[in-house]
Amino acid sequence: MIRSLWSAATGMNAQQTNVDTIANNLANVNTVGYKSQVAQFKSLLYQNLQTKTTTANGDPKPVTSQVGLGVRNSSINQIFTQGSLIASESDTSFAIEGDGYFAVQNENGEINYTRNGDFTWSVSGTNTNGKLVLTTTDGYPVLDANGKPINLNRDIVTSKITISSDGRFYYPDANNNPVSLNIKLGLYQFRNPGGLERQGDSLWAATGASGAAVNESTSNDVTKSKVVQGYLEGSNVKVADEMVNLIVAQRAYEMNSKAITTSDEMLQQANNLKR
Repeated sequence: MIRSLWSAATGMNAQQTNVDTIANNLANVNTVGYKSQVAQFKSLLYQNLQTKTTTANGDPKPVTSQVGLGVRNSSINQIFTQGSLIASESDTSFAIEGDGYFAVQNENGEINYTRNGDFTWSVSGTNTNGKLVLTTTDGYPVLDANGKPINLNRDIVTSKITISSDGRFYYPDANNNPVSLNIKLGLYQFRNPGGLERQGDSLWAATGASGAAVNESTSNDVTKSKVVQGYLEGSNVKVADEMVNLIVAQRAYEMNSKAITTSDEMLQQANNLKR
């Protein structure tokens, strides 16, 4: 009975983590570029109550007698399915169709990756002579295909800039014909996106598990992504599925709690035998 108390307690802890994961998904249902998560479980060690033995005739018994010692969370996996495209009135809203990621430079100078294409033009500091810089809403510079911040002269009217599906910037000339600015939005892929490390604010960092970022403009062995201007990629969280998962997790938590209550009642009855 003591064993059942601890096993049920591990189940309650695991389901609490499961509920936390589901709650985080639901909280980010409207977060641009958010990718949902799912908790995975693993059983703990098993205790042998009886090892393999033989019958009176010397034949081996087919099974042993083992009892489990509970469960734990083994991992929280990322789900990288494509989110739905949401129309935006901003000229600097970009969505990605495919497996690519935008690259941005955070405040520490490190490169992070994101599917959130809600960008804006800002006037830079003295380091780029007051040029226009494409940044995230937090002010992180967006990088081009060469890994450099995207800068434009201040005399350019940003509302006239258009971007092709492969991420190239165009600006109209005197005859209103689009002319390339020789700037290409950086798009990067990973061999194992599941190994990316979340940094918050819909940002990801490359790790040894994810592998180094693959530049789409210089790699020919990846399927190119498509950039859609005037749209944002919504969260891929499916509310109906998350609510069903939440109900299942709640029921599992209740059943583990009931197992603890039952074990406690059995212990009380055993203690009362001496009276």
